[in-house]
Formats: sequence, structure tokens, C-alpha cells
Amino acid sequence: MLKFDSSREGSSDSAAERRQNKAHGASRGCTGGFTIIELMIVISIILILVSVALPAYNQSILRAKESVLRQNLFTMRSVISQYTLDKQKAPQSLDDLVSSGYLKQLPNDPMTGRSDTWAPDQEEGEIMSIDQQDQGGIVDVHSGSQGVGSDGTAYNSW
Repeated sequence: MLKFDSSREGSSDSAAERRQNKAHGASRGCTGGFTIIELMIVISIILILVSVALPAYNQSILRAKESVLRQNLFTMRSVISQYTLDKQKAPQSLDDLVSSGYLKQLPNDPMTGRSDTWAPDQEEGEIMSIDQQDQGGIVDVHSGSQGVGSDGTAYNSW
């Protein structure tokens, strides 16, 4: 004989009612979104991460500019030496390096962002040999920036 258990039937009805209530609850505006507190916590964490990363990013930008400055100074000093050896006289201006074809154009000073701020060191005329007198010219070049590098020295002394 089969026996019918009424207690199980009631539990299955209550489970069906619960499923139906869940479905109706979702349509009544009970969505699974974020609360304002959760959003504030996430935004706070993002702000903390950005505040930690931003100084490191700025420092890497500064190091890159300093590296470009060193490379530009090295190149310009090499070109000044080549010009002086080839022409047997120092260039009178940085534009002489461009007009003679040693440089396509003057590089930008990364600290000032301009190519016309280079500070050339001029040397007065001196006797190179008994029968030849040099009229002087540019012997070195520095940055025109008044800033101080990450090593504590001024850019215009590099």
C-alpha cells in the first residue's frame, strides 16, 4: 500500500512559493546592484592605488628627460669636436653645425622643450700654431634650464 505523506507536500509547496516570490521580488525593484558604501570603498581603494603610482610615474618621466638630455649633450659635444677637427676651427654658433650638415637640426632641450635655449661655452681666440691663429668659437654646450637634476646638480652644469 502506498502511503501519501502530507508533510512533504507542504514543503514542496513552500519551495515553489519561495521560487515564485523570488521571481516576483526581482520584478518589484529588488536588484542585485552595489550599495553606495561598496562603491565608496572601491573608489577609495582606486584613489589609494593612484596616489601611490603617480609619484613613481612622475619620477620615471623625469629620469627619461634626464637621459635624453645626457644623450643630446653627448651628441652635440661629439659633433662640435668633429667640426673643430674637420674645419680646423671651432664653430662660431650652434647653427654652424646645422648649416655644415653635422646635424639635421638642433635637438630640443628636454628640460625647456625648446631648441634655442642651449647655452654654448665660447672660447676666446688662441694661437694653435706659429703661423695659424684660431678665432675661437664654441667648445662646449650646456642645457639652458635653471632646474636641478635628480642627482642634485644643476642641468646647466652638465
